[in-house]
Amino acid sequence: MLLTTKLSLAMKQFSLKKIKSALSSKSNQASDVQSFKVRQVLPELPDFALSSSSSLAGSGGSKGPPGFSWFNVRQLMFQNPRPALCVAAGLAALLGIGFMSTNKQKGLVAHEWGTFTSVQGFDGAMLEWRPLESSRLPKFVYDWNNPGLNRVPIGGLAYGRKNAMLTLQRMETPVIYFYADKKRMVDVSVKFPQGTITEWYPQAAQIGPSRLRSTPLLAKLDAVAHKAGANPDFNLESMISHAPTKESRACWAHLEVLPANAHPDLASLLRVDRSGSHYFAARQTDADFVRVASQNPTNASPDLEKFIFYRGVGNFSAPLRVTMQENFVTVSNSAAEPLEHLFVLGMDQSAGNYLYVERLAPGEQQTLNLQKMDSPVTVEKLSVKLGSSMEKALVSQGLYRREAKAMVNTWQDSWFSENGLRVLYVLPRAWTDRTLPLAMDPVPAEVVRVMVGRAEVLSSKVQQNLTRSLIKAGEGDAEAKAEVVTQLRQLGRFAEPALRLATKATSSQVSQAGWALLYTASKQESKTL
Repeated sequence: MLLTTKLSLAMKQFSLKKIKSALSSKSNQASDVQSFKVRQVLPELPDFALSSSSSLAGSGGSKGPPGFSWFNVRQLMFQNPRPALCVAAGLAALLGIGFMSTNKQKGLVAHEWGTFTSVQGFDGAMLEWRPLESSRLPKFVYDWNNPGLNRVPIGGLAYGRKNAMLTLQRMETPVIYFYADKKRMVDVSVKFPQGTITEWYPQAAQIGPSRLRSTPLLAKLDAVAHKAGANPDFNLESMISHAPTKESRACWAHLEVLPANAHPDLASLLRVDRSGSHYFAARQTDADFVRVASQNPTNASPDLEKFIFYRGVGNFSAPLRVTMQENFVTVSNSAAEPLEHLFVLGMDQSAGNYLYVERLAPGEQQTLNLQKMDSPVTVEKLSVKLGSSMEKALVSQGLYRREAKAMVNTWQDSWFSENGLRVLYVLPRAWTDRTLPLAMDPVPAEVVRVMVGRAEVLSSKVQQNLTRSLIKAGEGDAEAKAEVVTQLRQLGRFAEPALRLATKATSSQVSQAGWALLYTASKQESKTL
């Protein structure tokens, strides 16, 4: 039996007894308020342990104050359940429930892949950046403009959208696949301590940092309770609606894993739209379906997919440092674990090639001569050649062949087509586990996590060419302005950090002209999307 199911039954009985006790009492003593507020007993109880499908034992004997509906109280509690997977050890002791089993679940496998993208100057310095454009996602994917379940972001997310956030890292398209021998139920929790999860699908029972909006129903229930004689300090609003999820994390509760061979009809029910090219390629695997029951009382349709998807941004350093001087590139490993399968790729005018480094030990650095690259080949040929090499590298880390191919297909237009110099490499599993702690209940028999790092390097040549054009543009040269816009559009997602570098030692007049032209370039780019 899942730990979340045990906690669901225990918590419903425990919490409703506290609420009933508070509402039935005429006393105004502060001790009554404290006994009522389950949140004070369970301060860290996360957002998905209470299942609306579970029965409530022993709830029929107490009627509550006149005009008060226990059904509404239960509904309020179940609209914002908190995940048992994230419950502190003290809660298990309090309720007499055992800890989550560490025994691995036979017949259940989970595989994950994703990317972390950073931008570095030619001197190896990490650069803060926000993309001129972001890879598009389907409209059904949840984000902080449409988080669902009456949630609103708190912290830094409350002040703007993801594309307004200046950060060091872009965590792009991690997906988690599941394979099961029969229909199974699993709870999944992923934390991002040094970042923020910005998009996700299916709907997460808990996503943070966030809080719930106040609702008219809560205010009405508070008024009825007070009129019926409840303690004046009693407040459902503060207990339920404003209890924030402070951590950056996402939890999916009661995720159904449905074997694809037993449910072939589900393929036609997967949602589609005309956007999100980077999203749909990830479906081309043998993974089973995952389904989450609707948590929205006005929409009973479940969320169905072939994986769990999430994205985010963060501020932390990547373990690979890349410096560049003329035709020489030096790669250095600052991690405590080795970096493997490094591909140093140079692209210019839809042609390029790469150099390969099999392994970089902790603290090791290697210098590569870019002139030793084979002659440039077209994007089409390079995609086949490098794509095949990357697939083999990903399979060697534990991914299935079709998973590796789906990852390469998801990102090949970005990895292999964009102009510039970049290094693609496999991040150590230990680094991934520290950066993105993942927990599942039950624990699958096998959990594979493969993350690819992308270090985008802005060369001195790019910086110098952009600076020269900017200086002329600042003097009013129309041709130079057009050239700057062209250069910025070619830089794509990395135009803003390139502009920061190019204007670092220029006058304020040149800098202002540069930012105005970046705005022009971004407007032109948005019209083409």
